Amino acid sequence: MSEIGMVLIGGMFILLLAGVPIAVTLGLLTVVGLWMADFSPLIMAQRLIAGSTVTSLLAIPGFILAGDLMTAGGLSRRLVRIASTCFGHFTGGLSMSTVAAGTFFGAISGSAPATTAAVGSIMIKELELRGYSRGYGAALATAIGPLGQMIPPSIPMIIWGVLAEESISKLFLAGIIPGLLAAAGFCLISVIYARRLNIPREKRPSFAEILAALRDGIWALLAPVVILGGIYGGIFTPTEAAMIGALYSLCIGLFVYKDLSWSQLPGILVGAMRTTTLIMFIIVTAYGFAWVIASERIPSQISEVLLGITDNPLLLLLLLNLMLLVLGAVMDTVSAMVILSGVLIAVGAQIGLDPIQLGAMVVINFAVGMVTPPLGYSLFVAASISGLSIERVTRHLWPFLLVLVVVVGLVAYIPAITLFLPALLG
Repeated sequence: MSEIGMVLIGGMFILLLAGVPIAVTLGLLTVVGLWMADFSPLIMAQRLIAGSTVTSLLAIPGFILAGDLMTAGGLSRRLVRIASTCFGHFTGGLSMSTVAAGTFFGAISGSAPATTAAVGSIMIKELELRGYSRGYGAALATAIGPLGQMIPPSIPMIIWGVLAEESISKLFLAGIIPGLLAAAGFCLISVIYARRLNIPREKRPSFAEILAALRDGIWALLAPVVILGGIYGGIFTPTEAAMIGALYSLCIGLFVYKDLSWSQLPGILVGAMRTTTLIMFIIVTAYGFAWVIASERIPSQISEVLLGITDNPLLLLLLLNLMLLVLGAVMDTVSAMVILSGVLIAVGAQIGLDPIQLGAMVVINFAVGMVTPPLGYSLFVAASISGLSIERVTRHLWPFLLVLVVVVGLVAYIPAITLFLPALLG
């Protein structure tokens, strides 16, 4: 590796360990790299502008705002009620209701922490009242967070699509089956846990109760239909769908459910803008950093090192996934994807991995990182909501984490899991 490459990689580890924000780290290292390579500093400005003008990134603030409006407008609460009505009378029914609610909300928000916050704030207390331990409820709320990144729409899928220049719609489709497999695994854990603790079933709801829940929550149920149906029906693009989802959530919260007031909007908008700004700051500085490391051939050099370890594609896939799982546990998802995109694309091409399968595999690995100590954002959210320590939540998390790791393995070694739906729908 060149001297510039060693400075960039070593400097990144030093600055991150020192607690320097990732966006500042990337910006500083880009300037240093340009100076060492004797490039014009104007390149930094050009890359910042290039990174901020990618049209597909407009979907990010839309989906963030849509998720916040759904929570404040009562849509998420009604999704939870519908799930509880439909699944509550089964063994482990309330736990399965939490999984179902997380799946529904994940089909709207696109964010792991948002899914954990929206569903966990309601269900952790309910689970404890019905005989489940508070630690189990917090672990379950943590585990359903990644469903928001697997099931479309998914903010990390959008970011990867931009970085890898792949179809965002196809990446969305690639995450559906893995997300449903993870949800099914969580439901199985729910049944086993409920039987082991002899948690009684809920009373079977009457037809009138089911009808009432559906009538009350029909507008919430229609949200993913509007968003995903519009995308795959060719009515609008993922970027347009994000804005339509935000507008839909706003109108339903204000005028139909009336749980949302005009006075709440400034705070919701500021919160969504703050989250969007943090993500965009990382992305635009990473564009400059990616240009420098590409000019130094660092991605191809790292891929050559990996390929030098073994030429067996199966072993390379295993090494790649282990690396992603470890990095996902210690790095922010957006930062990790932006920094590693060149390396991952190069390695994927060398071993003949389909680009859509590779994108889904990367996103799902980093989704697992959302629930893994020490930097699992969904874990932090669930611990905060439940009032428990990270250690106590983690003790109950391992069965769910095992399900997610199994899903990662299936995605890596069975291409049809991610490629079937994109091929089916063209």
